[in-house]
Amino acid sequence: MTRGEEQALIRRAVAGDRAAAEGLIRAHQQSLYAYLLRMSGRPELAEDVVQEAFVRALTHLDRFDPRFRFSTWLFTIARRLLMNLAQRRRPTGDTEVVVLMRGRAAAPGDGVEREEVRGNIHDALGAALLELPEEQREVVVLFHQLDWPIRLISQHLRMPEGTVKSHLHRGRRRLRVILESSLRTANRVGEAVA
Repeated sequence: MTRGEEQALIRRAVAGDRAAAEGLIRAHQQSLYAYLLRMSGRPELAEDVVQEAFVRALTHLDRFDPRFRFSTWLFTIARRLLMNLAQRRRPTGDTEVVVLMRGRAAAPGDGVEREEVRGNIHDALGAALLELPEEQREVVVLFHQLDWPIRLISQHLRMPEGTVKSHLHRGRRRLRVILESSLRTANRVGEAVA
């Protein structure tokens, strides 16, 4: 959606047009959910925060500053909600994500094996992201999953572009180390089972 289309939807939504508000939700719901899922690792929490973020954004749409992108404002609202929830809910042992990759990811034969390998990779990446410090995880998710440019991430997180680049570089490097370690562990488990 272009910026002009987005601004027109916002004006109509502020005027009470429900279809325009639904258009804003449809345009951003999937990417916001993906972002929150990667940040929290918990689907039910991500769903709750998405709903609350949209309720707050649409309720206070008259406060939106049109100089900025709606997505940046919405993601900031969601990020603050997630941070507030995280402060209220201290993590317990049952919220930890443990990934055990089954078998090796070497040349899969049929489609079922390929899907299993893809699922294992997706699970391992999700678990590895959760091991990153919060700032690195957020920068990596915004840049790689949501395709946000460095400048927009910088505005969203209110940090200099150089700091965003440092978090991105360190986050990628740490992900590589975590994933390589997971792969070595999975291979050892696979060899022990075989």
